[in-house]
Amino acid sequence: MDKKECHEESSSSDEELSRRVSEDQESSEEQVSGAVYSEMHQMISSIYAELHFCKQDYKYDQFLGPEGNVDVELINKSANKYRLRFPTAGWYLWSATGLGFVVRDAVTVTIAFGSWSQHLALDLQHHEQWLAAGPLFAVTAEPEEAVAEIHLPHFISLQAGEVDVSWFLVAHFKDEGMVLEQPSRVEPFYAVLDNPSFSLMGILLRIARGTRLSIPITSNTLLYFHPHPKDIKFHLYLVPSDALLTKMIDDEEDRFCGVRLQTSPPVEPLTFGAHYIVSNSAHLEIIPTELKLSYRSPGEIQPFSKFYAGQMKEPIQLEITEKRHEILVWKTVVKPVDIQLGAASAPRTFSGAAFVRENHRQLQARIGDLKGVLDDLQDNEVLSENEKELVEQAKTRQSKTDALLSMVEKKGDRALELLFRSLSERDPYLVSYLRQQSL
Repeated sequence: MDKKECHEESSSSDEELSRRVSEDQESSEEQVSGAVYSEMHQMISSIYAELHFCKQDYKYDQFLGPEGNVDVELINKSANKYRLRFPTAGWYLWSATGLGFVVRDAVTVTIAFGSWSQHLALDLQHHEQWLAAGPLFAVTAEPEEAVAEIHLPHFISLQAGEVDVSWFLVAHFKDEGMVLEQPSRVEPFYAVLDNPSFSLMGILLRIARGTRLSIPITSNTLLYFHPHPKDIKFHLYLVPSDALLTKMIDDEEDRFCGVRLQTSPPVEPLTFGAHYIVSNSAHLEIIPTELKLSYRSPGEIQPFSKFYAGQMKEPIQLEITEKRHEILVWKTVVKPVDIQLGAASAPRTFSGAAFVRENHRQLQARIGDLKGVLDDLQDNEVLSENEKELVEQAKTRQSKTDALLSMVEKKGDRALELLFRSLSERDPYLVSYLRQQSL
């Protein structure tokens, strides 16, 4: 599929995909049995390809199905656990994650997300040359026999023929430990299990010992900016093409007011474990300049490159180059208008000012880098030199933070927003913890 065409047209929206799924499945009025029609498989493969190449932001609250969208109910937010009911036979796709089902009859499914690092020790991964190749899902179905197939997404690139499909395994994590199962077949963006049994499950790649680890994977670049009147900050991630991982990074960036810019992914597969150099046309300092393409489970801290662009009055060209062979693998141009449009379209549901007011007591007791926060507020002209000295002259640490919070609250929402931004930079774990408590 032509990526330019995909970028210019909106044919890959959830509504269009839902129409495609419905029309293609209407050709068969029969219930899906153990032998699924090859035409359906071709249709499924083509839609997975659209999902991969077009990189739309699909909805987490809907599956695509033969009779239209099926609503997904979030039943446990802290555990990321969902429930839904497939009303009829057919193929269903969770476009936001790449997870799919072919069902013979109506069935109720629950889905939660897991972390590889909690179940597969890193030293074991290295010793056995395991590679987590996609998200980990905890799935149940009632009745289980109604599910003819489950499609588990993966980010391994098969197009170059460098990966043997016999390396693909479905890992089940059960009470007795990890149980491995050979998939029924492996497609470019997903692996299939026929008549599956359900558990905490995902795709693993097992490379034979002595094999040089050079695995091509589909990848994604995620570029965020953090608005600031004087110094706009950017975060650039290079990660495997894992929809769940992207969502988790989106959520984490959103906690600190990051806004994602729409960019195309690298055109060609990249090499797992390789190092890539980030550069820009404006000669801005990038920290770090080197990123290693690796997989960390959603929920873990994901590495990124950071740089500041001042007020950004001129376009900036960003590039990623493979370090060993000095091959350009990705580039994009960010223009000032992109920042303006991104800031205008960013959700306004969260208020840093409200956060500070609601957490006054907790912040009073727990602000760590008080000196750094005071410096930030003085630099942003929230506090004068005299006001800063008044805070510093208080006798105890708690009385200093109380004086600071009271002083800033009297100055209004703008001052509180700048205080929140400083706290997010100086003590992100405290801010994240307090935000989680308020959910």
